[in-house]
Amino acid sequence: MSTAASMKLNISAGLASVSIAAVMVGLKLWAYGTTGSLSVAASLADSAMDLMVSLGAMAALIYAAKPADEDHAFGHSSAEDLAALGQAFFVLISAGVITWASVARLLGPTEAHLAGEGEGMLVMGVSVALTVALVWWQGRVARRTGSRVVAADRLHYMGDLLPNMGAIISLWASKSFGLGSIDSVVALTAAAIMVVGAVRIGKGAFDALMDRTADADIVAGIAALADKWPGVHGHHDLKTRMAGSKVFVNLHIELDGAQSLHDAHAIGAALRRAILEAYPQTDVIIHKDVARAEQVAKRASQRPDG
Repeated sequence: MSTAASMKLNISAGLASVSIAAVMVGLKLWAYGTTGSLSVAASLADSAMDLMVSLGAMAALIYAAKPADEDHAFGHSSAEDLAALGQAFFVLISAGVITWASVARLLGPTEAHLAGEGEGMLVMGVSVALTVALVWWQGRVARRTGSRVVAADRLHYMGDLLPNMGAIISLWASKSFGLGSIDSVVALTAAAIMVVGAVRIGKGAFDALMDRTADADIVAGIAALADKWPGVHGHHDLKTRMAGSKVFVNLHIELDGAQSLHDAHAIGAALRRAILEAYPQTDVIIHKDVARAEQVAKRASQRPDG
């Protein structure tokens, strides 16, 4: 698939995410005003966060596609991490407000009574259906383009299904049995889920901004490719760092100093292409060093025709 086609698919997933999130915010705002349900309020806050995350994801897809320039030699992907930190902070505040309101309602002198439960359940049912449709489309796009931004946004929306279904259950319990307190319990559960998600998102963004090394499986996979690559007699100083959805890789390979510069360049370029094919999210720089004579002799003796 061409880069342009991949970008179009990724942008289509981003637009779908933003559009559905905006629709759900409007529907849930009306449902909260109608029912007074804290579980609906928790779902509303989560959808508002979804809208911010989706806007950030779409902006990241567009902004990260910009080539490196004079002021940003390694590109612009760190903007994703800055946005994620802000989103995590917003989620923590929302979860705190919902928790405070839920505890106050549970400890209040009278049990809360909800209204318009039928309308609220209808809205939440529509929200679940829209979320399922969005997750299906994002999954299809992520499989075709390999976009980690789309895949991460899909994972986030999959996590939203539980609070939405919890709100339906609490409204049903209130309407059928008059159990208004279940609403506060569901809201507390949703708030806890939001905190876990915010901490995970915030930690990932903080690690990337602090130049944390890439996942151990990626590092090991790159090392394995270098170890077995024809013409490479060893490697050292394999360093990685994350920035948004990008993984920057620096690798020193050891080559036979007696070969031509053309041959040495061809070996390094072929290895770089192999790494990019195996890990499309990487940006790879390979340095070429001269291997010691005994390394060259040892590698030559290990060849099948040696």
